Amino acid sequence: MPADELDARILVLLLERPRTSVRECARILGVARGTLQARLDRMERDRVITDYRPRVSPEALGYPVLAFVHLEVTQGHLDDTGKALAAVPEIIEAFSITGGGDLLTRVVARDAAHLEDVIQRLIQLPGVVRTRTEVALRERVPQRMLPLVEEVGRAAAARTP
Repeated sequence: MPADELDARILVLLLERPRTSVRECARILGVARGTLQARLDRMERDRVITDYRPRVSPEALGYPVLAFVHLEVTQGHLDDTGKALAAVPEIIEAFSITGGGDLLTRVVARDAAHLEDVIQRLIQLPGVVRTRTEVALRERVPQRMLPLVEEVGRAAAARTP
């Protein structure tokens, strides 16, 4: 079921004030606590809401270098290589992709030498044929969901007669 205007309002509130209690959210939104809880339960079940964990800064943990490493993998080894990537703690995300490569990883490192060590470790994984690395210089748009959720809310409001 697509998100309606209330779902969007709930999501905006959670994104803007993630530590707000269910009771307080219900009060702010002007809905019954049970209604809000039912909506949250449905959005969790439908995987609209997938996480409540804090966002942690790799830079603050001593990993200021961010790189995107493309991996080219031997045919038939994509699943095995994907599983092996999970054993590398510096890989914070990995995706199957189309285009120039088979996997795209988001890698953090303490410095350039550490990044090279991580890349050398990736090259040793079963099925990896070659890698290509791009180092991020500066974040231009931080990971975000609020503008998208606001757009969903506007679209839902426009659908409502």
